[in-house]
Amino acid sequence: MGLPPDDVVIAALRAGDDEMFAALLDTWSRGMLRVARTYVSTNDSAEEVVQDTWLAVISGIDGFEGRSSVKTWVYRILVNAAKKRGLRESRTLPWSSAFGASNAPVDGASPFTGPDDALPGRWKELPAAWPAPEGEALAAEMRGQIATALAALPARQRIVITLRDVEGCTPAEVCAILDITAANQRVLLHRARAFVRGRLEDYFETVRRSA
Repeated sequence: MGLPPDDVVIAALRAGDDEMFAALLDTWSRGMLRVARTYVSTNDSAEEVVQDTWLAVISGIDGFEGRSSVKTWVYRILVNAAKKRGLRESRTLPWSSAFGASNAPVDGASPFTGPDDALPGRWKELPAAWPAPEGEALAAEMRGQIATALAALPARQRIVITLRDVEGCTPAEVCAILDITAANQRVLLHRARAFVRGRLEDYFETVRRSA
């Protein structure tokens, strides 16, 4: 069962409805943790960012003007809080340096469709499937590969792909949350998807050779 319309949500929050607040926590908190984690260095920090966000939502609900959806408003508060926390942490080793990520353009001989194609960022040819008997273990390993690839992305690419492909936000929501243009969102998403899928392609090739 999904959440009610935004006007119902706002009215309930302004009235101090604990059940509505609990419903929002159950629906959004896990995704908010993932988004916060793209900016901060530990899970504990991400949890604190989410807690601070919910406190800000409750204290600021009377000032909500309805210029965006409630979700977009909450996530903008979250991203701003996470950015500030990340700066305070002053991490000594950037994510991209830790994993050797490259921010080079993904064109030329890329195995993925380009930004001008009907379906940009998709495989041109699907990789070979992994051996069936080891499917469960390999699926878990692949999730680890995806997590590592996401961590290796530049920050702007990482947050865009997290919002779009992990949290399921629409392009318009991502633009509103991050205050970026539609064109910028498309480029960041395309590069992030190509990098992650490149890592997976390498992984599939390794699995195929070792089979």
